[in-house]
Amino acid sequence: MPKRKIEFEFSAGLRWTHWIRAIAIFVLTVTGFYLAYVFVAPNASDEPVLFLNAKFRMWHEIAGFILIAVTLYKTYLFFVDRISKKERIAFLDFISPKIWIQQIKYYLFLGEHPKLRGVYNPLQFVAYIGLYAMVFAICITGLVLYVHVYHDGIGGMLYDYMRPLEVMMGGLAMVREIHHIAMWGILIFVPVHIYMAIFNSIMGKEGLIDSIISGYKFINEDH
Repeated sequence: MPKRKIEFEFSAGLRWTHWIRAIAIFVLTVTGFYLAYVFVAPNASDEPVLFLNAKFRMWHEIAGFILIAVTLYKTYLFFVDRISKKERIAFLDFISPKIWIQQIKYYLFLGEHPKLRGVYNPLQFVAYIGLYAMVFAICITGLVLYVHVYHDGIGGMLYDYMRPLEVMMGGLAMVREIHHIAMWGILIFVPVHIYMAIFNSIMGKEGLIDSIISGYKFINEDH
């Protein structure tokens, strides 16, 4: 049996933001599809109670603001959190050609997993940069769309800041298009992310999936 040691991988803040973001993305996807294409409708009634579209929109906006809050907090953790230093150090692995070659060989079953300084391998680092680019895009475009519906409160406060961004993106129709494209980018990322997490957990035998729940993974000291 290989000798293993326990190592703390993800802080509570990282783990909570991961799962809250996952739930928010699920809610946003379901409600977003409904707002784009109504796939269910209530029974006809003479009473003024058929507000299903409004309810879907409400949950879409709630999940959207939760996603914005989580994204801002996660960005703060990346740059400031002491435990998140492992995420920042992953940049050194990202710029290493040797690590790139070893990582690709590992995924092709042609070699062992490279020794990483950070928590992410180069391909993961690229994938997460792409994910955050799409999340920021979907949050910004979502706020632009929001201020056109709600003119008081947060909507009124952000209106003057969102309008220049709307113009830069080519108008409201293009904002919607970017919003939808970012959503599809995230939906493509999610199954690939799940597959690769399972792949690395099985191949590495270090409890990588468990680490996003418990915070700990098991390092093989023989490697």
